[in-house]
Amino acid sequence: MDEIDHQILDTLIENARTPFTDIAKKLNVSAGTIHVRVKKMEEEGVIKGATLTVNYEKMGYSFIAHIGVYLDKTSMTKKVIASLENIPFVTIAYITAGKYNIFCKIRAKDTTHAKEIIFMIDEIEGVYRTETMISLEESINDKKRLMHMIFAEL
Repeated sequence: MDEIDHQILDTLIENARTPFTDIAKKLNVSAGTIHVRVKKMEEEGVIKGATLTVNYEKMGYSFIAHIGVYLDKTSMTKKVIASLENIPFVTIAYITAGKYNIFCKIRAKDTTHAKEIIFMIDEIEGVYRTETMISLEESINDKKRLMHMIFAEL
């Protein structure tokens, strides 16, 4: 990866829908060059698709909580993860080492709705108990800083 690849990634992380022609103009190369380089980064697994950022608050889902899940047995992890996948309000789940077996992020309409989701998680076979932390504000959500550090190391 060279500087042009870095700048392509930088632009696409900012807005994945940026037209290749706009990136090409910005970098003084052809749109074909951008297309070829993006395709190559996709084939190499550097780029894994494109994402869309949704404003959940505008859709009534402004309540965020993080839930630490304790399991009866570690061997239940895969089964519990499969059950969590059936709860659409669980937006992220990590298998972790340390205090919790699984760590989740949920989105809810309000505290009452969050309580219902937490009860759903508590009812999953293999879940011993949960511990909930309410998110007051997302202060950092920045993929670019890490990417720039990685580029500096290359």
